[in-house]
Amino acid sequence: MSLFPSGTATPASIVEAQQAVLGNPPKARASFAKGRCVRGTYIPSDRADEVTKSRSFTTPSRVLARFSVDGGPRGSETRDLTLRGFSFRLGDDEHRSDILTQSAPVHYARTLDQMLAFLTSRMPGRDGRPDLEKIKAFSTANPETLRQANYIATHPPPPSFAGTTYWAVHAFPATNSKGETQFIKFKVVPVGSELAAIGRKARTISADVLHDDLKARIATRDIRFSLMALLGRPDDPTQDVTIRWPDEDSREAVRLGTIVITAIEANETCDTSGFDPANLAEGIGYPPDEIFAARRAAYADSLAQRR
Repeated sequence: MSLFPSGTATPASIVEAQQAVLGNPPKARASFAKGRCVRGTYIPSDRADEVTKSRSFTTPSRVLARFSVDGGPRGSETRDLTLRGFSFRLGDDEHRSDILTQSAPVHYARTLDQMLAFLTSRMPGRDGRPDLEKIKAFSTANPETLRQANYIATHPPPPSFAGTTYWAVHAFPATNSKGETQFIKFKVVPVGSELAAIGRKARTISADVLHDDLKARIATRDIRFSLMALLGRPDDPTQDVTIRWPDEDSREAVRLGTIVITAIEANETCDTSGFDPANLAEGIGYPPDEIFAARRAAYADSLAQRR
C-alpha cells in the first residue's frame, strides 16, 4: 500500500518521500545529499543583456556553488550510474539568482502527483531494497518517467565534476534590456580542451573520488564553465520538464558569461544558506511548470528540517 494517498502530493510530502527513499538520514538533504561547496567568480559576456536585464547575470560577482551527487536509489534503470548536480549563486544580496542544474536535460516527473508516485514506488521494503516489480509496473504505466534514466544510461557521466555538462530543466521567462521577453533554458558547459577529453572517457565513479578529483583540480588551477542560454521558440513546451525542446542541442544559444571556480569552501557555508530556486533577480522570471512551483516550497521545507 502506498505511503501517501493518490492525488494528495504536496511539497512537504515530496521531501518526506525523498528522505524515506534515502533511508531517512538525519538532517540530510532530501536529494543530492553528497556534495562539495566551492566558491569563485562570475564574468558576464557582452551579450548577456541581449537575453536578460537581470543584474545577477549582466554584472560581475562572486559565486557560491555546490557540486553534488544524487545518492537516492532509482531502482535498476541506470544500473550504477548517478545524476550529478551543480547549484550556483550569482549576484549580490539585492540582485541574487540561485540556479539549480543537473547532468541530465530532463526531470523524471511531469507533475507533483507523478513525482510522489515515482518516489513511493521506490520505497525500500523490509529488506532495505525497493521492489523491482513495483518499479517496473509504475514505469510501464508512466513511460515518460524513464526519459531521465534513459538519458543517463546512454550518456554516462565523465569522471569529473569539472568535465560534466549541466542543465536547468525548466523554461525560464527572461526579459532583456529592451523589454523583450522569451523563454530560455540554462546550460552549463565545461571550458577547455582537456575537459572535453575527460567527457569522452566516460565511466562510473564514486562520489568520494569525484570530490577528491575536484579538490585536486582546484588546488592547481581554476575550473571554468560557460553559462549558456538556450533560446526558446513560441511553440516550445514550457510546462513539461520530462521532454526536451525540439532540436535543443543544435538550436541558437547565447553565452551569458563564465563561471570560474577558484577554491573549496566549507560545506557548512552551502548547508547554512542553501540554494533557493525562488531567488531570481528581476529579468529572470519563475518557470510555469508544476515541478518548479513545488521545488520552490520543497527546498524551503527541506532546509528548515536540516537546521
